[in-house]
Amino acid sequence: MNVGFIGAGKVGNTFGKYFEQNNIELTGYFDTDINAAQEAADFTRSGLFTSVSELVKSSDMIFITTTDNSIEKVWNIVKQLSIKGKIICHCSGALSSDIFTGIDKKGGFGYSIHPLFSCSSKTASYKELYNALITIEGSREHLQEVEELFRGLGNDTRIIDSTQKIKYHAAAVFASNQVIALAGQGTDILEQCGFSRNEAIKSVLFLMGHAIENIEKQGLVEALTGPVERNDVMTVRKHLQILSEEEKEIYISLSKKLIDIAKEKNPENNYVELENLLEHN
Repeated sequence: MNVGFIGAGKVGNTFGKYFEQNNIELTGYFDTDINAAQEAADFTRSGLFTSVSELVKSSDMIFITTTDNSIEKVWNIVKQLSIKGKIICHCSGALSSDIFTGIDKKGGFGYSIHPLFSCSSKTASYKELYNALITIEGSREHLQEVEELFRGLGNDTRIIDSTQKIKYHAAAVFASNQVIALAGQGTDILEQCGFSRNEAIKSVLFLMGHAIENIEKQGLVEALTGPVERNDVMTVRKHLQILSEEEKEIYISLSKKLIDIAKEKNPENNYVELENLLEHN
């Protein structure tokens, strides 16, 4: 099986280099930016295509690695071509393979293949892809074959139902992108306390890194510490008194989730007073 890519951005480069490093044959890249396609082809030791039709004709498996809002546009071009027996994939976390409308009538097989992974670099992210969980959904016919492709590379895989893609992607945003927002919020408040930005970021990184390390070592429930876990109503009340309305809204929402975890850790504790405090602020 050989693989071609439509879209030469970070995701296309990352998967392409990952495959090339693992001796999976690549045909090459097409992109509306020919320079980007050439760079990707050079990076992955594959070919440059100047038309979608030639890339599709030459490839058994085609990855559409464009932005989410371009996937359907590309598919509308691809589905006009001969794709009988070909595997068509996209790498969106939020979209399912349902976007490949009419693919069964064309004799093709559609899949969404998404790494639970933050792809931040065209040229370096492939090095971390080995550790990523790959979620897959799509046509039944080659589902096992696609899964075995990634299992053979050493990845853990998870077959997901197409109806759960949006919720799955929201979970990924909570655990990745919104962590950056929390880091930003903590940094801003430390700056209000007189920290320099570098001091604040360094402090936040230490705290967040320690929390993640504790989750890994002790598990999610046992890793929980702090005033909510201790049922320290007085401290939480003082926090709420000094935070801005926007900061307070975030603090309350997250603290409610912390109470759920705290109840699991400390079933003997009564968190009613703390819950009431959060509910009425």
